[in-house]
Amino acid sequence: MKAIKFDRYGSPDVLELRDVEVPTVGDDELLVRVRAASVNPLDWHFMRGMPYLVRVLAGASRPRPSARKLGADMAGSVEAVGKNVTEFAPGDEVFGGLEERGTLAECITISQTAAVLHKPARLTFEQAAGVSVAGCTALQALRDKGHVRPGHKVLVNGASGGVGTFAVQIAKALGCEVTGVCSERNAAMVAGIGADKVMDYTREDFTKSEQQYDLLLDIAGNRTLSETRRVLRAKGTLVCVGGPNKGNWIGPLSRTLKAVVLTPVVSQRMAGFLAHQTKADLTRLREFIESGAVTSVIDRTYPLTQAADALRYLEAGHASGKVIVTI
Repeated sequence: MKAIKFDRYGSPDVLELRDVEVPTVGDDELLVRVRAASVNPLDWHFMRGMPYLVRVLAGASRPRPSARKLGADMAGSVEAVGKNVTEFAPGDEVFGGLEERGTLAECITISQTAAVLHKPARLTFEQAAGVSVAGCTALQALRDKGHVRPGHKVLVNGASGGVGTFAVQIAKALGCEVTGVCSERNAAMVAGIGADKVMDYTREDFTKSEQQYDLLLDIAGNRTLSETRRVLRAKGTLVCVGGPNKGNWIGPLSRTLKAVVLTPVVSQRMAGFLAHQTKADLTRLREFIESGAVTSVIDRTYPLTQAADALRYLEAGHASGKVIVTI
């Protein structure tokens, strides 16, 4: 079978499409033929080995053999199952993800207890492949860190990206009033997925708005913490999901750490977190999808042979929704 591999850190040029062995199915695993996979910022962090914190996990000078693969979520068809698997059968269409990465491949094995479920019929394989990482991130940021409630005013800074498009829809599904911040070219799309108001950051500075918010979900990370606090209510919450990749050592996490340090000395709550794909949260996302409240927004698709181009496009930072690799 074919899979994307890399032996050294660097630009997308280090990625190679290689012939590898089909993985052996364990007793508690299913073998999935991948039909589509998503690329996420985590992929290019591991590809480049930056910030250096990544190398603590993946290898100091070169990625360890176990870390030489990319892709954390996918959709596909079950080819075979282990003897202890009861929830899935060959032929089932599934979606979900791997915490250890590796979905940019023709086949993968995944535990039946991992974040994998039967694919919603209303989604294509391409749409379903983009749900797990971005959807779980948005859900956990809003619910677990933002503690949103019906009627809350929520601002999503970076509303047109992979996480942002899910955050807008999930916040609306949870009964919030949502303002999305994005560029003018994406304004119609963000309004179309449910934002009550859309602000074009090239023309309007959301940090100078007179409106105050219960929750500011900051994915873009292009404003200082003091600027974002101006539009938070006295007991409002700022959740840092991403940010500029500044600094070689901890990169985007520097903003999160600053927020955590600031929290004890201000009235608002500042929070950052690392999302995890879980079966329970993927189940909740599937419920939103099946009700029609949430869908997957796709910007572009690339064949597996052009996975490097998909990473280049994603890294440029202009994707509107998810970037998908078809297999």
